[in-house]
Amino acid sequence: MKHKLLLFSFFFVISSIYAQSVTVTVSDGIDNASVRSRIETTTSRMLTEINAAQVAGRNLDFRAMNVSQQVSTSMAMLWENCPFVCTDEEIVEHGITTGTGYQIRNIPLLMKPSGEREFNEDEYQEAVISFDKQGNVESFYLTISMNLYMKVISDNREVTDLRRRQLILDYVEQFRTSYNQKDIHFLEQVFSDDALIITGKVIQQRHSDGMTSPKVQYNKQSKQQYLSNLRRVFQNTKYLHVNFDEIEVMRHPTNKDFYGVTLHQGWTSNTYHDEGYVFLLWDFRNENAPQIHVRTWQPDKIGGKPLPKDEVFTLDDFNIN
Repeated sequence: MKHKLLLFSFFFVISSIYAQSVTVTVSDGIDNASVRSRIETTTSRMLTEINAAQVAGRNLDFRAMNVSQQVSTSMAMLWENCPFVCTDEEIVEHGITTGTGYQIRNIPLLMKPSGEREFNEDEYQEAVISFDKQGNVESFYLTISMNLYMKVISDNREVTDLRRRQLILDYVEQFRTSYNQKDIHFLEQVFSDDALIITGKVIQQRHSDGMTSPKVQYNKQSKQQYLSNLRRVFQNTKYLHVNFDEIEVMRHPTNKDFYGVTLHQGWTSNTYHDEGYVFLLWDFRNENAPQIHVRTWQPDKIGGKPLPKDEVFTLDDFNIN
């Protein structure tokens, strides 16, 4: 009986931690006091609702908050794939000013796949919430780390390039989140109709002397073929985590509307795990609807050895007419 009481107390404490209310304070970066206050209030209520929904085992409900239906639907898709909780009771963060509004980054989350696994360190993630200039919520995405974000931003050479780099990071985070949400619709929009998809896999190459050695074999797909295969993956996985822990951004030297983005990606589902390099060729001629013309994936190891850096696809490997 004593052990049962102790066990009950343990789970009560754990549930209380995740049911906690969250208070968000913007330390600086947003000068308009009324907008700053609105962002603090909305973010605090959103994170508190996330914790309450996790403990109650229910869906998110933002109807009483300053959250649009579009954002609510997007978060519901992420929640369906993998519910999460905010781990901090108090969050104090710098507000970032963007070209269209503001962002609050570094929001700590623990992802909890339903009924499949327990919490572990690998499931720690961070989120970013974007707001318009009036303080209305525009998006909620899983983020790249702050050091990667600042590295890309600090590499800008001019005002236009800085704006584009902020857009690239926003879209990279949205791109990553779309896989975690299993959002095929966003991927249909962001890939151009004639997008080139290249995927690599390690095979054993047989030589004339009968010996074998590992090599990467590359296959090309059209947008339609890639998305068709991806739909099947989404349908057959219970949960999916995609993260990026390295990022390099290169602007085309002559056609400055084109950027190459090389990412180190981790892909984990209930049935499969891999790590490799993803390259994306972004076209920003229409900044309101940038598109990806090329997506490649390469394994980061061949025969247990790291893929040589000069073999990782970059902007230099593709001709832009």
